[in-house]
Amino acid sequence: MIYIKHATLVNEGESKKLNVLIQGGKIKDIFPEAHELKDESIEVIDASGLHLIPGLIDDQVHFREPGLTHKGEIYSESRAAVAGGVTSFMEMPNTNPQTTTHKEWEKKMDIGARNSKANYGFFFGATNENMDEVLAVSPNDVPGIKVFMGSSTGNMLVDDRSVLENIFSKSRLLIATHCEDEKTIRANTASYKERYGANVPMSCHPEIRSAEACYKSSSLAVEIAKKHDTRLHVLHISTAKEVALFSNQEPLQDKRITAEACIHHLWFSQEDYSEYGAKIKWNPAVKTSKDRQAILKGVLNDQIDIIATDHAPHTMEEKNNSYFNAPSGGPLVQHALVAVLEMVKQDKISLEKAVEKLCHSPAECFRLYNRGYIRKGYQADLVLVDLNKSWTVSKDNLLYKCGWSPFEGTKFSSQVHTTFVNGVKVFQDGQVLESNSSASQSLRFHV
Repeated sequence: MIYIKHATLVNEGESKKLNVLIQGGKIKDIFPEAHELKDESIEVIDASGLHLIPGLIDDQVHFREPGLTHKGEIYSESRAAVAGGVTSFMEMPNTNPQTTTHKEWEKKMDIGARNSKANYGFFFGATNENMDEVLAVSPNDVPGIKVFMGSSTGNMLVDDRSVLENIFSKSRLLIATHCEDEKTIRANTASYKERYGANVPMSCHPEIRSAEACYKSSSLAVEIAKKHDTRLHVLHISTAKEVALFSNQEPLQDKRITAEACIHHLWFSQEDYSEYGAKIKWNPAVKTSKDRQAILKGVLNDQIDIIATDHAPHTMEEKNNSYFNAPSGGPLVQHALVAVLEMVKQDKISLEKAVEKLCHSPAECFRLYNRGYIRKGYQADLVLVDLNKSWTVSKDNLLYKCGWSPFEGTKFSSQVHTTFVNGVKVFQDGQVLESNSSASQSLRFHV
């Protein structure tokens, strides 16, 4: 058993000092701060001055295994995740081979069971040809069906409306969409190639993968979902115009259409391409500061339900290329929490709202059983954070296999102190605890 004393719990809209008892991987009880346990067999952690929050649940990561393991692996990226306070992740299907058959999904589950430091779940991918496989997926086993309505890393584009209608009308599962209109992007690409040839500036990325391309695709997804009463989750909103597609008129538990914002769209803007170049090249693109402000407003007023990472590592060798040859995506799981805590320090978001969007809402959106909150009987996925310990991101403290981060050189004023996965310490004082590798569990989803 572990007894965490004198922590400030941030949970369900409140911050207050309480003690938490962990036993058998779960939260056995929660006590007033003055409560004392006299059992000498219990490990006591004095968390005075620290905040205790639920473990982050990241609903969108690309850990690159199988087939792309020079970029990252489930082992390496889950280590970075727990160092960043992420205790559960949902991984995307655009690996090699793609996770578009039950056989390939089972292979990923086996890798997760062997190697993941965090709790794991794997999306099932939709293509233009695998409807029978999609319909055979158990709703309790996967977070949802991933549909790439715009091409990105990998080749899983589904842009045939008849296929989309078929998937949306027949699926019993949540459908998570990457929304960018491919025809618009191709037309923009041709225009910029004509203007610049092969030397398109990186700063043109948000104009090629434009706001119009995003809105056209997102609005189509919302239209089809409303038509069929489909459970739709639109990933990585990047434009002000898209925010208006989503409602805050009902509680998250009742929503049929939800949305996600990502760290990079809340932190960077178009002005940053001159400094960071391909390091902040994502799909959808980081866009204007006005878009960034609108996305944050959508998070604060509950039009946008979740903050996630879209962690998608590439090697620096791959990134150090011209515009058309530099892949989109970057590593983020180790720094998502501290970036949002920096936004808390900047009075852009409250600590309680940050915990809601990083922890509570993903659990609600994906109907995860007994996770995402600090509640008696729930799994002890917990994070102790020090809100007053500054540190600077450098290559020496990166855990990503790709070995770089767009946050290198950034000074954060908060730090992850300890991460618990199912009651087991997996990260403490800057070190991943390798001996505790069996703590993670597969995620279960309740439809």
